Amino acid sequence: MKFASYNIQYGTGKDGRVDIDRICREIEGADIMALQEVDRCWERSGNADLKAEIAANFPDYYWVYGAGLDLEGGFKDDSGRVVHRRRQFGNMLLSRTPILATRNHTLPKLGMVEQVSMHRSALEGVIETPSGPLRVFSVHLAHSSAPERLSQIAKLQKVLNGAHIEGAALTGPPGMVKTWGLEGAPPPLAHSAILMGDFNLKPCSSEYVALCGPMDDKYGRITVLDGLIDCWVAAGNDPEGGGTMPRKGGSIDRIDYAFVTADLARKVESMRVDAEAQGSDHQPIWVELDL
Repeated sequence: MKFASYNIQYGTGKDGRVDIDRICREIEGADIMALQEVDRCWERSGNADLKAEIAANFPDYYWVYGAGLDLEGGFKDDSGRVVHRRRQFGNMLLSRTPILATRNHTLPKLGMVEQVSMHRSALEGVIETPSGPLRVFSVHLAHSSAPERLSQIAKLQKVLNGAHIEGAALTGPPGMVKTWGLEGAPPPLAHSAILMGDFNLKPCSSEYVALCGPMDDKYGRITVLDGLIDCWVAAGNDPEGGGTMPRKGGSIDRIDYAFVTADLARKVESMRVDAEAQGSDHQPIWVELDL
């Protein structure tokens, strides 16, 4: 299966134009897509509902949306009637196969004085695949500080590892579950997971160690039982490559990632960065898993 992740910078490309159709063309062909910085009702993106525009570009896909930042955006019309509208900033998942269940996890934040700090989230979907249900996350971590990201990573790890305690989205005896009007069985529990998105961290950082484990001079990266595997490395790519965020002066930082739970490490067939994409200030990443 082909996975794509893209921080779309609210549809604004390197030329300064908001062009959602361009964004969608750049991720065509993926079976599952994870998007970040999807706006709803912000002036910078024309007060448009970008999630609706993206969904309209992929009418054959299932999709879910989760806001990290959710503010009042309504107003009163000339008659005094309230026009309900939420000004949102969040993540999106799209899939060719059904998204059986979903949760939007708000991540911890720090109230900063001199830097912009906002609520971020990780949108989780349990998605049907040929190998069974898979937990797929569209993640956007904070850009401002490592301590904030470390607290957010701790929350992600708690979410990942708590699955066996919480169970599936809906659990209980068959007769009771039936009263919820489900067509068929309740959504299954999935343990395997892939996390994709803008993690705003570098491979040399303490946050990367928190996700993937420390380095040992003899054995290399030490992955613990609840650790994650960096798909870029698992695919055999140059650990020094994979840049997704072009900077002034020609450097490119690697801040967009795909991580899988350890049981999926051998299923990572390839990973690449689309260096030609122009739809955002980020470059999209593509991962192929043998599922």
